[in-house]
Amino acid sequence: MKKYSVLSLFAGCGGLDLGFKGDFSFLNKKYAKHNFDLAWANDIDENACVTFRKYFNQEIVCGDITKILADKHARMFDPPLPKKVDIVLGGFPCQDFSHAGKRRGFESTRGLLYQSMIEVIKRTKPVLFVAENVKGLLTMNDGGAIATIIKDFKKLKYNVEYKLLTAADYGVPQIRERVVIVGTKKGILPPFEYPKPILEKKNWVPLKKAIGDLEEKKEGEVANHYWSKAKKNNGQGNNKVSSEKPGPTMRTEHHGNIEFHWNGKRRLSAREAARIQSFPDDFIFYPSTSAAYKQIGNAVPPVLAWHVASAIEKFLNEHLK
Repeated sequence: MKKYSVLSLFAGCGGLDLGFKGDFSFLNKKYAKHNFDLAWANDIDENACVTFRKYFNQEIVCGDITKILADKHARMFDPPLPKKVDIVLGGFPCQDFSHAGKRRGFESTRGLLYQSMIEVIKRTKPVLFVAENVKGLLTMNDGGAIATIIKDFKKLKYNVEYKLLTAADYGVPQIRERVVIVGTKKGILPPFEYPKPILEKKNWVPLKKAIGDLEEKKEGEVANHYWSKAKKNNGQGNNKVSSEKPGPTMRTEHHGNIEFHWNGKRRLSAREAARIQSFPDDFIFYPSTSAAYKQIGNAVPPVLAWHVASAIEKFLNEHLK
């Protein structure tokens, strides 16, 4: 089978990359290896880069992508951006489009980082790209934000489709909704068809199944099983999760206010949050619990990413001659 080279922007700790790589286990299920090779990855968060390097045993360029792209002689960052790849991935920063945030969108520097992804696509000429963002992107500026982003991607001569996917529909124990945008090169590939859900709502994975075994484990007994000691207040994230349902969205910026365990005795640990995001237990987050929470909340759930990657691999194998 043909292997496809992948360039990963805004990679964070590597949730989307793990889904494309495959070859991991979650809740006693094996997720098979894919035929994708990571050629280059980048993120600006130093802690996330440490986690990425240690898990994947692979280099990630840690730095501001706008500065990397402005480095005309490719001297500041090593390795330099490849000249050609098959696929570009990018979960461009989403806080400024989020319903939970200030929704500044295009008024912020972060809200314009999708343009860096456009520049990378121009330079590396992939046959396909995948962009990911929060549900709030669809309603920002009364739908104007998503329309602008799609229009800008289409200018690169790609068929561009987007769909709102619910992670719980694909076996992730979390009710997390994300917009996934896929572009396919016109003249080479047809528009992409998204993977169909594998679970009905009545069969979503409940938290009891996902994290029940961690309830009585002592703090630190397993990797990253430490939790925020922030006292309960009236802000977001101070409710108890239900053991009979998937978890709520694991947020990036909760400042310690991650939801309480259903037993009410403590907040969710970073390891529990990682499970809720569908990370395997051998995926260790560095260097602290607060950094772990942030990396976990920023990530694309690996199991959701795996289903998207499987559909893309099948799509490319069928249509690329």
